[in-house]
Parts: sequence; structure tokens; C-alpha cells
Amino acid sequence: MGADGRQAEPGIFSEKLMQLLDRVEYRRVETGEDMEDIARLRYKAYKAVNLMELTGSTLIDDLDFDSHAYVFGIYLDENLVSTVRVHHVTPDHRASTSGIIFGPEIDTFLDAGMVLIDPGRLAVDPEVLGDEMRALPYLTLRPVAMACEYFSADRCLTACRPRHTAFYKRIFASETVVACRENLGVYNADGALLVARVRGQRPSILDRYPIFDSEPFERRMMFADRNEVPFAPLTILPTARIAQGSYGRAYARAFASG
Repeated sequence: MGADGRQAEPGIFSEKLMQLLDRVEYRRVETGEDMEDIARLRYKAYKAVNLMELTGSTLIDDLDFDSHAYVFGIYLDENLVSTVRVHHVTPDHRASTSGIIFGPEIDTFLDAGMVLIDPGRLAVDPEVLGDEMRALPYLTLRPVAMACEYFSADRCLTACRPRHTAFYKRIFASETVVACRENLGVYNADGALLVARVRGQRPSILDRYPIFDSEPFERRMMFADRNEVPFAPLTILPTARIAQGSYGRAYARAFASG
């Protein structure tokens, strides 16, 4: 099944994803101007599905600037088409998007000493059409898979609408923790909480979806402290093809030369 619910042959769809990834750049959002672009995209995406009350405090909130939060813009042909916020959640640092609604359930994992990755504020430009729209959820979730690897996470959380749970169960073998909870406050939808067991899942996921693969230096540019990588490029090119051995030395040289 594809992201839109249609059946797709895994190998063919996977190759289409890789071809689209060739046109993608990732940007870690750290400036006010870029954050304004993210806010506009969130507004457009959330308004299209009536997800929440659209005010300044919901489009950009304190969690966007948390020390364990990483906001990414995904650019297709140099146009911002989607965004996701990735939280690195630890027993000593519990701030996350899902924790606002599912705090007690998430605390159970943290109290057991686990490291979690929690994606939130996922937004996709509703004006993107066709195969590109079908691919955007996968391209947008790629930093989430990379974060699981970089931070050696034990679990990956997903807070989503109940009708979207089948997608995450299929892609990440996620398991249901909360099947449905009424979202109070700014949200206009019921929510479910899923948890994927990250350790041991990576080989099977990469076998089906090689776009989630990456080289260590790409993960470092995405998530390392800026004091450790002071000259990180503004945009980051995906290294899935390098990691999968599809391009070889010519592509590696081109990537390294910028």
C-alpha cells in the first residue's frame, strides 16, 4: 500500500522514491527567516485538514527551540515542500511533541531508561500533486530514521490520527500503545500513539525502503552540536545512494566538492 492507501509494488515504488530523493535537499532550520517559512508551510498544511487552531503560538512554539529538538525543511527542486520536528527524548530530557498528550505512557518508557525519538509538527505542502505527494511522507520521515540511528534510540514514537496508524505499522512495524484519545486544547482530531522497536528493525526497513539509508557524515551534519560541526553546509544532500553503493566514486567526489 502506498501513503495514499493504494497498492504499490515495493521495488518499483522504492526506486521512484530514490529518484525523487535525488532532487531533495534537507535544511536544519536555525534562523528566524527559515522558521518563518516553516510556519507558513505548517499553516497551509494544517488549514487544509483542519488540524488545529491556527495562531502564532501553535505554528511556532517553545518546543521548536528546545535543545533536543531539530526542525528540518525538506526542499524538492529548491522549493520547501515539507517539514518535520525531531525530538531526542531521554530520561533526563523529556520534552517532546507527543509528550503533551501521551505523557504518562511515554514516561513509562523513559522510566525504564530508554532513549526515544519523537517526530512531530509534520507538515506537507497540500499543493504538491501526483507521485511527488505520495512520496513526501517517506522523504519527510527520513530524518526520523536517521535520528534513530544517530542517537542509538530504543524506540521511535508516532502520534497521529487513528486512520494513519496502518501506514506507520507497515513502514516501521510500529505497535499500538494508545488506540485513540481525544485531543483536547488546540487540536481538532483524535490521536493514537504508536511505538516502533528501533533496535534490530533497521536491516528489514532498509531492504524495503533504501531511501532511509544514510552515511555517518550526513547524520552528523543533521544532528551534531554546531560547536562540533561549525562549518556545516546550509543544505544537506542525501547520501542514501552512497550508502547503498549505487553511485560509486564519481557521485562521492561530486558530493564532497559541494
